[in-house]
Amino acid sequence: MSEGDIIAKVAGGVSDLPAAEWDALTDGGNPFVSHAFLAAMENSRSVGGRSGWAPAPILIEAADGTLAGALPAYLKQHSQGEYVFDHAWADAWQRAGGSYYPKLQIAAPFTPATGPRILTRQPGLALPLLRAAEALCEQHGLSSAHATFLSPEQVPLFKEAGWLLREDTQFHWYNRGYDSFDAFLEALSSRKRKDLRKERAKAQEGVTIRAITGPDLRDEHWDAFWLFYQDTGQRKWGQPYLTREAFTLLGETMADKILLVLAYDGDEPVAGALNFIGDEALYGRYWGALVDKPFLHFELCYYQAIDAAIALGLSRVEAGAQGGHKLARGYEPVPTISAHYIVHPGFREAIADFLQRERQGAEQEREWLGDRTPFKKG
Repeated sequence: MSEGDIIAKVAGGVSDLPAAEWDALTDGGNPFVSHAFLAAMENSRSVGGRSGWAPAPILIEAADGTLAGALPAYLKQHSQGEYVFDHAWADAWQRAGGSYYPKLQIAAPFTPATGPRILTRQPGLALPLLRAAEALCEQHGLSSAHATFLSPEQVPLFKEAGWLLREDTQFHWYNRGYDSFDAFLEALSSRKRKDLRKERAKAQEGVTIRAITGPDLRDEHWDAFWLFYQDTGQRKWGQPYLTREAFTLLGETMADKILLVLAYDGDEPVAGALNFIGDEALYGRYWGALVDKPFLHFELCYYQAIDAAIALGLSRVEAGAQGGHKLARGYEPVPTISAHYIVHPGFREAIADFLQRERQGAEQEREWLGDRTPFKKG
């Protein structure tokens, strides 16, 4: 089948598509492109409606009508919940008299975690899927298409298609064969090792920490975490992205992929961190607390995640966007890549020039940060 014979279409959402067919497009290793996660975002009304995220997955079907390839895509009316900031691009576009929104976003909603964005077991369908995204932009007056937090192995596919590549930096923890948290600490300098032990001891004073997953997850846990999530969301971005129903649906449909870490003061949960479990990585997503306790954030989000990754035999922890404070806790600076298709040739050229200069700065920053990790030198 040649590229000219391939017909792509846009569906109204992932939740109406056969779960088995959608999940067959991936290796199942990344929870955020699973049918369960994306459908939970839709069915909980976290996306759709007035959220500014309108589901628009791009599909290619096989001859028998089953799914052969897909892009998890959304029509966006703003740039919130993406964690790759293009507000300056939007401002420049609109100052020039254009309309930057709507745009096409190829992503896992509200999730700055790396993963596949081209879903197919047939390598020959990668380029047709990207060409379909480009055609959707051009035919419907969209300014651009953006694929964020690409898995490293898919970056060449976007580069081959001619999309502009953008670099940013996150902090990931790598499991170098550690069999315990103490074994990890032995890789650190003496001073940093002592600092982390003191932080953990201080954070654990007066609280009991429980890691909950699978069938042990209950509504009472989600009720508690919802309060933590709302508190953090309102302080950071004004309005939490996920609805309360989203957590219930996630617990019902993918509990075995969730690790919820809660801190209790007696019988009362006072803080928590939500993680998702992949085949290779533990992904830290949300955190919140109703108490102000020194180092509890680091304990629940970073140290408990390291403990879990070691116990589960995972190769890394992705602890989310931003956060230079992660560096001192053994999380290392790594590049994250997004890809961008800009319809207007002149604007595309200007953004390409900007990205080249930005990339140089990001590389220099990672080199500087890499020299300041807490690990033993030499």
